[in-house]
Amino acid sequence: MLMLVSAACFTANVLLIRTVGQVAAVDIWTLSCARFVVGLVLVATFYGRVWQPRHLFTNPKLAERGLFGSLGVAGYYLTVVHLGAGRATFINNTYLIWGALLAVWILGEHFRPALIAGSVAALGGLALLTGMFQAGHGLSFYDLVAVATAVASGYIVVTIRQLHATEHSSTIFSAQCAYGLLVCLVPAWFHFQMPGPGQIALILAASVCAGIGQLTMTRSFRDLSVAEGSLLQMLVPLGVALGDVVFFADRFSPAEIAGAALILAGCTLPALRRR
Repeated sequence: MLMLVSAACFTANVLLIRTVGQVAAVDIWTLSCARFVVGLVLVATFYGRVWQPRHLFTNPKLAERGLFGSLGVAGYYLTVVHLGAGRATFINNTYLIWGALLAVWILGEHFRPALIAGSVAALGGLALLTGMFQAGHGLSFYDLVAVATAVASGYIVVTIRQLHATEHSSTIFSAQCAYGLLVCLVPAWFHFQMPGPGQIALILAASVCAGIGQLTMTRSFRDLSVAEGSLLQMLVPLGVALGDVVFFADRFSPAEIAGAALILAGCTLPALRRR
């Protein structure tokens, strides 16, 4: 249930950011900094007694989680610019497979047949939903960057699972925020433009959604395997597509409808098989 809440919050975050972009242009570095600052405020407000900020600079695994997470965000934004949102989103979401394989190797988790089938179905659905099969161009340098980002994202999830043995979820989440600010502050400073009051409200709302989504996702990985948790996050692209239809008057093509059905089937299959 927590992972489903996380997926819903991440979906709301993306739709709110799209709304901000329709009002006026806001650079992605400013949005990222706002997300990280709000995340730290949420942790300090609601987890003050258990949050261990000093561990961020004394625990190498937390530093690793923070730096890899920050570079993963930057890599995703870079590939969206050069590959387009559909191709970049598809390649980056292959972290589902990379993370599951790394978890088998590093954590000794089991990649059950139902999870394998669900993952393949969800990735196939995502390919249809994002128009991956219609991309029409060969392998490029930025495709390799997207693959490297996907592998890094899979490794981050494995690291989160490892950190739960010694750290609270709030401290693990705050590592991404603290190191993300270190990565994003300088480019944000050079690209900063003061947003209007309406934009500020939307950015804050999007940042709160992202913070809650990241916190619930981090906590969920304490109990869910890498493959199970990552598979449920595949509902985010589907939720965004549905939000585009409801709020921005977009339309589904037959291929996109088939892709949505495959994502739902892929996310549901492992849960049904476990029951």
